[in-house]
Amino acid sequence: MVTWRESAVDERAAHRLLTEYFTSRAETFPGGGYVTVFPSPADFEPPRGEFVVLVDDDGTDVGCGGIRRSPSGAAGLVRYEVKHLWLEPQARGRGLGRAILSELERRARDLGAEELVLDTNASLAAAGGLYRSSGYVDIPPYNDNPNATNWYLKTL
Repeated sequence: MVTWRESAVDERAAHRLLTEYFTSRAETFPGGGYVTVFPSPADFEPPRGEFVVLVDDDGTDVGCGGIRRSPSGAAGLVRYEVKHLWLEPQARGRGLGRAILSELERRARDLGAEELVLDTNASLAAAGGLYRSSGYVDIPPYNDNPNATNWYLKTL
């Protein structure tokens, strides 16, 4: 059974997981040129956001993800953005990515979110499949993230 631990993005375990995430993306990014920006801890402190670490049943930190407040879209709804959803390779294929996403959605609702947005790169096919199968729909770009090729929204 997995458990959740709230974490600051600059806490040791979270920072290790984020470093693995950014390193993996830089190594596999199509055409190179992945831009790494470590998140600001203040963006992931309630009520502006939250960051969680997923702890596997053996006590190992195996994944992470966060939500942060984002400017409202055209409909004026309270919007949060999903950021840095990551699972270590050995933890994949067990539904844990979906578990992280569901936990982030729950926490966003608790903070008053009416919709969630996220961006990703088309090279992350499994991530895109997870988002679409979880009710996210394609939208036009809402930011200028140089690493993103796809943007999604889900009304909560």
